[in-house]
Amino acid sequence: MFIELSDTLVDDFDIIEFLDRLAARCSELLGVSACGILLADHHGVLNLVAASSEQARLVELTQLQNLEGPCLDAFTTGRPVQHADLRDARSTWPRFTKAAVGAGFLSVQAMPMRLRDTVLGAVNLFSRSTGTLDADTITLGQALADAATIGIVHQRALARQEIVTEQLQTALNSRILIEQAKGFLTHSLSVDVDEAFAIMRAYARANNRRLTDVADDVVQGRLTMPRLQSAKPE
Repeated sequence: MFIELSDTLVDDFDIIEFLDRLAARCSELLGVSACGILLADHHGVLNLVAASSEQARLVELTQLQNLEGPCLDAFTTGRPVQHADLRDARSTWPRFTKAAVGAGFLSVQAMPMRLRDTVLGAVNLFSRSTGTLDADTITLGQALADAATIGIVHQRALARQEIVTEQLQTALNSRILIEQAKGFLTHSLSVDVDEAFAIMRAYARANNRRLTDVADDVVQGRLTMPRLQSAKPE
């Protein structure tokens, strides 16, 4: 499973497929009946992103709709939450407990998906029998959740870096285009570079257009010189 978690390092990483696989593998490796995974969006609101069974999916949706349950507590506190017998948890999570027991789940273990002080979501492990998971199983489950969290954080960092890189490249391309347009105007209008830039800027402001778009029109010959000169530089 840890080898599968390394998939987050590839270019075509699909987070939904990845978390679906994580939910299924957690159920198999940890010997639990089902697994659900909740992940926070950019507003910090938890959403259901994966479940190993339809029953687990419905229980998790009940948890989110009613804002109560072990995953929410684990996400809020950043600490594992467990309950050995959900039939005794009605006072703690009344709606969640009713849904979980109704689906045949009698115990639950929730683990935060965390990286240092950052909690991205939580993993819920459901069992059809009562009792707590042993320490080794909990340790393995938390290790899987932590490894998945590192992968998701890494992927988000790459995505942000790609956005920053794309924005920087766009800015550089715009600057090159403006310089080309300035050179074109200095030759066509017999003006110096500063005046050529002032003419373009005045036209862009007068017509409520982006300077880069005006520069592109100049370079591509879509903007005639009389029209361009009609806007007086400031």
